Amino acid sequence: MDDRALRSTVPLRYDRTRGELVLLDQTKLPGEVAHIRARSVEQVFEAIRSLRVRGAPAIGCAAAYGVALAASEAEDRREGPAAARACALEACRYLATSRPTAVNLFRALDRMEARLRAAGDAPDASLRDVLLDEADAFFREDEESCLRISEAGLALLSPGMGILTHCNAGALATSRYGTALGPVHLGQERGYRFRVYADETRPLLQGARLTAYELMTDGVDTTLLCDGMAASVMAAGLVQAVLVGGDRVAANGDTANKVGTNGVSILARHYGIPLYVLVPVTSIDPGCPDGAAIPIEMRGASEVTEAWYRTRMAPEGVKVFNPAFDVTEASRIAAIVTDRGVLRPPYGPAIARLFAGEGGRP
Repeated sequence: MDDRALRSTVPLRYDRTRGELVLLDQTKLPGEVAHIRARSVEQVFEAIRSLRVRGAPAIGCAAAYGVALAASEAEDRREGPAAARACALEACRYLATSRPTAVNLFRALDRMEARLRAAGDAPDASLRDVLLDEADAFFREDEESCLRISEAGLALLSPGMGILTHCNAGALATSRYGTALGPVHLGQERGYRFRVYADETRPLLQGARLTAYELMTDGVDTTLLCDGMAASVMAAGLVQAVLVGGDRVAANGDTANKVGTNGVSILARHYGIPLYVLVPVTSIDPGCPDGAAIPIEMRGASEVTEAWYRTRMAPEGVKVFNPAFDVTEASRIAAIVTDRGVLRPPYGPAIARLFAGEGGRP
């Protein structure tokens, strides 16, 4: 991505001079590029819960910095090393309740807690710096991971392809490039001239507000679709591949992603179009046996009935079913593209080999 695209699509960065986590408020896009300067773990929690920062990798990075902010707050209050450790540990527990589905959140918090305990009896100021260094490392590793995913995904595609996406798994959802959109951005740099069809992604319109914005900022040929139009572009032969991200991949390859992905996978199978899931290994949960065991976040009715209009979009009192995610069965996934290579079916053995010798952890 060029510098202009990067400046307006970086979801978060830590400002050490001011002791603030600077978050791009994605609820304001595409109309306004606004930033939140979070100085407390409560502000980070609210940003994650309200989707001001979203996308599994970015949520993990934000949570890591949130733990460091908790230690920093205690240090600023001169409460002593024990209080700083206690505040940071409590922050890990607190942030874990912000959203239930994205496994990256829990990976990040587990890592920060392990680093916190390894720090032992360090003075509180040192503890703050240790945790910030760990959060920085987590962020850098995600950036490197996204580049590897982008390279591996691009190898599966050909110049000029029509690509369908659902939700947003690009630079806005990660540290850079993205997962599902990473090959698109990398291909743009290398002259692949992809044509991208972006589902709007109801009810929160991440495709319309975020993916279309991000891709157009990078100069990608982008066409926006209502969710119900995906079958039409597939039937017309305009799509040769579907690229989606994933918030949690089970041990058998079943994948939870933004609600609507399951329907897209069924359409892609019908029309003979490969659907690729692009995720970092940190999004794979070898302890989760299958999609039925993945917790699915349920969100409020107002997102469906009134979020985007000055008047209600539905009658008062109507019942609303609003899961944030659904599960795509492994049988409809052509490949899972990770930062450690491309996994092919059967996914159970492939995922087991990926984690072999590592105690079941990435």
